[in-house]
Amino acid sequence: MDDEDRAGTIPLAVAGILVVVAVGGAIDLAFDRPTSWLSAHVVFEVTLMAISLSFAVWLYRGWRRASQSLAAARRAFASRQATLQAERDEWRAHAQSALAGLGVAIDQQFSAWKLTPAEREVALLLLKGYGHKQIAGATQRSERTVRQHAVMVYQKSGLAGRAELAAFFLEDLLLPREP
Repeated sequence: MDDEDRAGTIPLAVAGILVVVAVGGAIDLAFDRPTSWLSAHVVFEVTLMAISLSFAVWLYRGWRRASQSLAAARRAFASRQATLQAERDEWRAHAQSALAGLGVAIDQQFSAWKLTPAEREVALLLLKGYGHKQIAGATQRSERTVRQHAVMVYQKSGLAGRAELAAFFLEDLLLPREP
């Protein structure tokens, strides 16, 4: 049982206990068979039963409202995620030729710099924003080896680091101007 299920079960359990208290009070009154319904004992028990039932109903209603609100929030979140996924897919489809052209241009520049296949892989992952540890995990290399490949990429390209590498390919990328 996860925390969410437990959190939803607690109000129900408390409401159930309060209902049991109210029913127990009614049974107690039935066994007592009071001679007067206005005695202090009867008034006290009826008051406890009423408070218990009222609080049980209040808890149950609050729990139902929270559950409905949570369900609505989940539906809204799922809808938003689906919308974002559709936007990503549409953007990728629309930009596919531009991305392919950029990929070819990057590959041609890597060839001009005479990068080895391992250096190309590291350089591309650096361009995508991965850190050395992430690249090491993705390529099954040690972090030290990835750092060495990165240093060679920077030396062969004549660039000072990751920021300059990204800027080399993206610096002239501009948004279209509005007329």
